[in-house]
Amino acid sequence: MSQARPTSLPLIQVLRALAAVMVVAGHAQFEVAGLAARAGLPFAPAAWLPWPAGVDVFFVISGFIIVHAAAPLHGRPGAGRVFLAHRIARVVPLYWLATTLYLALAWLRPGLLGSGGEGTGYLAASYLFWPTARADGTVQPLYSLGWTLNYEMAFYVVFALVLPWGRRPAVAGVAAIFTGLALLGGLAARGGAALPVPLAFWSDPIVLEFACGAGLALARQEGLRLPALLRLALAGAGLALLSLAGEVPSLPRCLAWGGPAVLLVAAAALGPAGPGDPRRAHLLRPAILLGDASYALYLAHPFVVRGVRVVVEATGLAARLGPGPVAVAMLVLAGLVAIVLHRMIERPLTRAARALLEPKRAVNKV
Repeated sequence: MSQARPTSLPLIQVLRALAAVMVVAGHAQFEVAGLAARAGLPFAPAAWLPWPAGVDVFFVISGFIIVHAAAPLHGRPGAGRVFLAHRIARVVPLYWLATTLYLALAWLRPGLLGSGGEGTGYLAASYLFWPTARADGTVQPLYSLGWTLNYEMAFYVVFALVLPWGRRPAVAGVAAIFTGLALLGGLAARGGAALPVPLAFWSDPIVLEFACGAGLALARQEGLRLPALLRLALAGAGLALLSLAGEVPSLPRCLAWGGPAVLLVAAAALGPAGPGDPRRAHLLRPAILLGDASYALYLAHPFVVRGVRVVVEATGLAARLGPGPVAVAMLVLAGLVAIVLHRMIERPLTRAARALLEPKRAVNKV
């Protein structure tokens, strides 16, 4: 029995753009703060939002999108294999390209982007999304931004395993597995037990953010829709709680940042499909375009941000422009580079990888 393809949700793409820009803003301000300190210039980083929380928004969005987009695969033979092939084609090529570029720059210009690798085993783990500790104990891949993808790939594997169960059982399975992992991690921490590095990494409560996003997708598939005013209130509450998260430092990340992220995704996801008013669609188009390129923006922005910092510091432009305009230039240039990268490199790589990996019989896009 065929099923309709999932509906388009432009506000989710807008939220993806916001999440990516948050991450870029945090890194840009970090670079500018160092530049300003070395140049003796005043600079106060903006503290409107906890910028790294863009990752938490991404994780909730990912949980939602995967369940929403995989709806046509439920009950199909080989659904898990098809799903993983599509996700590998979507995620792996650009990440491997970014990691390889990072590795090349680390060899050519040591110290330009950060530390290098710690041997071939560590390097292989970095490419294969396997959590491995560096020499200093930090569990990060060679290209440090890939720590988020180590969580993403684990989520994809879990979802592929439960996908044949059907819509509701699959979401319940994701929730049960990640809740069990989080409980295991908490019990191990309290008991002083040392879990293997990958298991300790995946048992961080941050994995519950994927489950929350999956739950929102199930709620939408079950017909839940919220009126516009309520969704606006949820969005406002999410942003307000994010801005106040630092006032309660004892809260774990999955609550302090993940909770508001769930509210934001609910506001974007639990409304009608499509952009609605054509005038609003026109206004949203730039943000949707950036949302489409959000993965490229996430992976490429460290190269752009660090490159701008090196150029303005070497040419003396930092003193003439000032830290604020330099930070804005980093954001704008990173966005433009991401859009070009998405259109000219990411999409062709994804198409080529899908043609190589997916089964011969055509399946709806995931």
